[in-house]
Amino acid sequence: MEFGIFGVGDLTADAMTGRTVSENERLHAIARIAVHAEEAGFDVFAIGEHHNPPFVSSADAAILSFIAARTSRIVLSTSTTLITTNDPVRIAEEFATVQHLSGGRVDLMLGRGNTAQVYPWFGQEIEHGIPLAVENYALLRRLWDEEVVTWEGQFRTPLEGFTAVPRPMNGTPPFVWHGSIRSPQIAEQAARYGDGFFVNNLFMTIDYFAKYVEYYRSRWAEHGQGRPEDAIVGAGGAMYVRPRSQDAFQEYAPYYYSHPVLSSSGPLEEAARSTGLCVGSPAQIVEHVMTFRDSFGPYRRQLFGMDAGGVPEKTVHDMIDLAGAEVLPVLRREMSAASKAA
Repeated sequence: MEFGIFGVGDLTADAMTGRTVSENERLHAIARIAVHAEEAGFDVFAIGEHHNPPFVSSADAAILSFIAARTSRIVLSTSTTLITTNDPVRIAEEFATVQHLSGGRVDLMLGRGNTAQVYPWFGQEIEHGIPLAVENYALLRRLWDEEVVTWEGQFRTPLEGFTAVPRPMNGTPPFVWHGSIRSPQIAEQAARYGDGFFVNNLFMTIDYFAKYVEYYRSRWAEHGQGRPEDAIVGAGGAMYVRPRSQDAFQEYAPYYYSHPVLSSSGPLEEAARSTGLCVGSPAQIVEHVMTFRDSFGPYRRQLFGMDAGGVPEKTVHDMIDLAGAEVLPVLRREMSAASKAA
């Protein structure tokens, strides 16, 4: 079981002070958070791709390469790489490069994003979102798996005898997760290829996401990948942890309610009960995350969002220390015990 931190690189005003950091400050803060995550015992750090304000993370491969040079152990991943609007050739080349530079510590999480405008910006149409995801990923797999590729599809210039360079490190491409919150077609794609399926367990109820996990597991078995319980499931969630529960809820409330996306799950206390939002003391965080396992079954990766919505960087670092000392060790024991009892 892996535990990590993921983010989207948003540039949001601090709800308490009204201050918005500069793009330069935010980008370097992302790197500092990743380095601290490794020091505190987290297994994974992930950052997502966005091409519109208020985000700064438009070049996730560059950000991960910068972090790779400052870390030695932590797995580096994207939390969204836009398979729909990126050229699969560039994805293949950029992330094979990061793989080599990081010593093989890179994963890729593919998604369609949450911004409709990005499609025309990159010459595509949102109505083609699912076909683009399917076709582009099929090409990406071939570019990594085959030395020489000849290919023709609907959405991209044909390739004739093309070799993507550099080749994947030691002949093994980066591991791929397919992220989705509403598309069974993406769960089907992940199962077909034997890849991971990541439910970004935010904003909607845990029960809602459990249906997609169950579908992915069934398709995993149907495609001959193995037993349903062995399917490679990951989940996201947000964390705001303090030594005392009342402090966590009181401090987080202004950030939660001032952010239209974060607060879309309804009242904070209800969201902390029914969604992937983890707010409270270390013991409460552990208890809530264990309910994810009850709903999803055995899963491989749990990522926490900690820096979205303008939460100050110092607060994020304080929470990383607390989670590393009092949340992760307990979760690892509890998850291990649950697996042995299953």
